[in-house]
Amino acid sequence: MSYRNNTSAILVVALILTGCATTNPRPPSTPAAPPAPPALSALIRDIDAILAQPALQHGYWGVLVKSLANDDTLYAMNARKLLLPASTMKIVTLAVAAEKLGWDYRYETTIRAAGPIEAGVLRGDLMVSGTGDPGLVAADGMGERVFAEWADRLKQRGIRTIAGRIIGDDNRFEEETLGSGWMWDDLPDDYSAGIGALQFNENAVRVTLAPGPAAGDSAAISVAPAGSGLTVVNGVTTGAPGSPASIRTRRLPGSATLEVRGSIPLDASSSTLQASVDNPTLFFAGALRHALIANGIDVRGPAVDIDDVRDAAPAAADPLVSYRSAPLSALALRLMKASQNQYAETLLKTVSDGTGVRSAGAGRLAAQAILEGWGVPASELILRDGSGLSRYDFVTPAALVAILVHVDRDARLREPFVASLPIAGRDGTLSTRMLGTPAEGNVRAKTGSMTGVRAIAGYVATADGERLVFSIVANNFETPADIVNAATDAIVVALARFRR
Repeated sequence: MSYRNNTSAILVVALILTGCATTNPRPPSTPAAPPAPPALSALIRDIDAILAQPALQHGYWGVLVKSLANDDTLYAMNARKLLLPASTMKIVTLAVAAEKLGWDYRYETTIRAAGPIEAGVLRGDLMVSGTGDPGLVAADGMGERVFAEWADRLKQRGIRTIAGRIIGDDNRFEEETLGSGWMWDDLPDDYSAGIGALQFNENAVRVTLAPGPAAGDSAAISVAPAGSGLTVVNGVTTGAPGSPASIRTRRLPGSATLEVRGSIPLDASSSTLQASVDNPTLFFAGALRHALIANGIDVRGPAVDIDDVRDAAPAAADPLVSYRSAPLSALALRLMKASQNQYAETLLKTVSDGTGVRSAGAGRLAAQAILEGWGVPASELILRDGSGLSRYDFVTPAALVAILVHVDRDARLREPFVASLPIAGRDGTLSTRMLGTPAEGNVRAKTGSMTGVRAIAGYVATADGERLVFSIVANNFETPADIVNAATDAIVVALARFRR
C-alpha cells in the first residue's frame, strides 16, 4: 500500500459530505491508512523535497517505487499517468522479444547464386538475403573478417568472378524503414537510422572532417565504410585559427544527399560525426561488393536493392553462404547499455507473428498481446516504436514497474535481462552517474533522454539488502537536463541509502 496521503483532497471531500448531510444515518467511515513507519516517512519526505525544488516546478514527474519482496509501494507520484518514456521504452521491447523469441534467438543471412557457375564465373547475380541482423558492424574489424570469410566460401564453391550484380534482398521486412512519430530533423543522425532486413554497421557511416590548407578553403571530408550510397555535399569551410567549430548536417526523408555545413578552425585536428544512410539494403550490398573485390573476387555488376530490379533470375534454393548472428542475449548488451535504437526497432519487427513480411505494426500487436497476458493494461502503454524515439510513445511508470517485476520473477527472462542493464558508475549510459554513492555498482537501470524528457527505470538494493524496483520519468521541463538528471539520481541514491 502507498503511505502517501493527500490531505487537501481529503479535506475537500469532508466538506462536501458535511454540506450534503441529511437526517439519514451516516455511512460507516473508511479506516484511515496506518501511518508510515518512521524510516519510510523520512524517505517520502526526502523524495518530496527533491521534487519540490523550484527549478523542477514547471516539469511533470511520474514516480513509482515498489519492493520486490512484498509488492509494498514505498513512493508514488502520478504513477498511472501516461508520459513520454524516451529510451526506457527499450525495457518493453527487450522484455517482449525475450518472451517471444527466447534468449538463444539468432538472425540468419544467406547468399545464393542466381545463375550457373561455369569455369570460375557466376553467370548471373549474387543474391544476399537478410532477416534483420543488427549486429554486423565495421568496429574492431568485424565486418572485414565476416565478409572475408564469405569471400573464402564463395571461392570454395568455385566463384572467382561474378558477371552480374550484388542484389540485396530485404523482402523479409516491410519497406518502411523509419519509425512512426520520428522527427524529420533527427534523420541525418545515426540514432535515427532506418531499419531493414539487411543491415550493416548499424546503418550509419563515419564522416571525418579536416581543415583545408588555408582559412576560407573548403574542409576535407571523407566517409567510411565504403558503399554508403550517400552523396555528400561539402559546405564546410576552414575558419581562422582559434575560431569556434560549428558543424551541422541535413538530410531530407527519402534523400541520399547528406549536406554538411559549417566551419572548422585551421588549427583544429580532424573531427568525426556519425550519419545515417538512406537505404540500409543498398549500403549492405555496396559494402559486400567492395569487400568481395578487396578479397579477390571480380564483381562486374553494381550493388542494387532488389526493389530496383525487374529482371532478376530466381536464386538457387541452397545457400552458398549461411551466417548466423550472435544470440539475443548478446545483442541485448549493445541494445541496452549503449541504448542502440536500431536494435530495438529491429526487435519490434522481429516479434511479428508468422513467417511472412515482418512489420512494426504486427510487432506492436504481438507486444500488446504479451503485455496484456502479464497484466499490463493496454490503457497504460501506447507503443508506436521499439526504441522510444517516437513522440507518439506513452507509458505510465506503473506499466514499466509491472514489466520489470514480471521479468524479475520469471527465471527464463531474469538473468540475461538484468545483465543487459547499465550499472551506475560502471558502464553504459550510467557510467558517469551516481559515482561515489551507495548506488554505484548497485543500481541496474535503463535511462531515457530526448528533448524535454529524462527517465530511468530499473532495480536497486537498499542499505539492508531489500531489492526495489523503480521508475522515474520527467516530462515537459525547461530546466537544463543535467539538473533534472541530478534530481533523478538523488532519488535513486536515497533508495540505495534507505534502511527499514
